[in-house]
Amino acid sequence: MEEALADPESTGTIHHSLLFAYLGEAHLLVGRRDEATAIARRAADLAHRQKERGNEAWVLRLLGEIAAHADSPDLESAEGHYTQALARANELEMRPLQAHCHLGLGKLYRAIGDAVKSQAHLTNAARMYREMDMGFWLEKADAELGAPYETLP
Repeated sequence: MEEALADPESTGTIHHSLLFAYLGEAHLLVGRRDEATAIARRAADLAHRQKERGNEAWVLRLLGEIAAHADSPDLESAEGHYTQALARANELEMRPLQAHCHLGLGKLYRAIGDAVKSQAHLTNAARMYREMDMGFWLEKADAELGAPYETLP
């Protein structure tokens, strides 16, 4: 994926915003937040220019994840990105993305101590994962449902 980002014309990935979103998520997962942010912004720009509304929704969710997982989480930005991604996912009937957005929002609200909103989003995520037979993600949602509510400092 990094080759595709470095030289997209030679790899035939010049117009693949979703590939860049995946690469951004990979960077986030290994703790390279600055790289994840730069790649996500590039993916968002590309998806917007190409009118790839579904891919843009995935990138919005990634931007929410990046904001939520910063050393000092930007809760307002995370909530805004997750909410925008969820609205677009609802509009386009992108059920896996809907579930991921609910999971992200549920974790975010749990972290800030809003048990009611957290429970609602986590319950929705778990229900959707169950309906789609997404066992890996269902385990994550169920684990979040059982996690204690701790507020951020």
